[in-house]
Amino acid sequence: MIHSYIRPRKKSLFTQEIQLLLSFFSITLIMLFFTYTFLLYKNYVFIEEKNTKVLAKVNLEKSFVKMKAQIHYIEQQEYLSEKIYTKNRVLKDSITNLFDLVPSRITLSEAKLLENGLILYGITPNKDIYNFMLQAPLRSIFHRTYSSFYPAQNGWLHFVSTNYIDEMELSDEK
Repeated sequence: MIHSYIRPRKKSLFTQEIQLLLSFFSITLIMLFFTYTFLLYKNYVFIEEKNTKVLAKVNLEKSFVKMKAQIHYIEQQEYLSEKIYTKNRVLKDSITNLFDLVPSRITLSEAKLLENGLILYGITPNKDIYNFMLQAPLRSIFHRTYSSFYPAQNGWLHFVSTNYIDEMELSDEK
């Protein structure tokens, strides 16, 4: 080709078409790389959020168990306070009934409440008033009643009355 009308040009492997094709492939690869990197980042964020939520769930479950224990403790305390209140109310009513039981002619100087009994100390004008006005109601309440008398300086009688409820009959009533 010695006689050519055009000047010879260098032939290159990278023609314009190939350069255009390579640029499109490069842009596509770069876009895929950035998409992959974005998806990896989002996956990492989601895993971190999941771990945070799992940790929060575990903490909530622990606090739920603590709350249940506290509720159980409070319910026990409430039951105990109701039981004590009831016992105190019964004891108060029993003491009120005891003092209502004592006639005006008999004076009590001391009363001892036992688990299954009662001991009364007092003064009475005579044995008959004690026997009819106090001993009879006490016998209707208690299973065993014992009384002892000794004279006072003013002519009246001091008495000690011990009254018991039998344990076997107490358990039968319950």
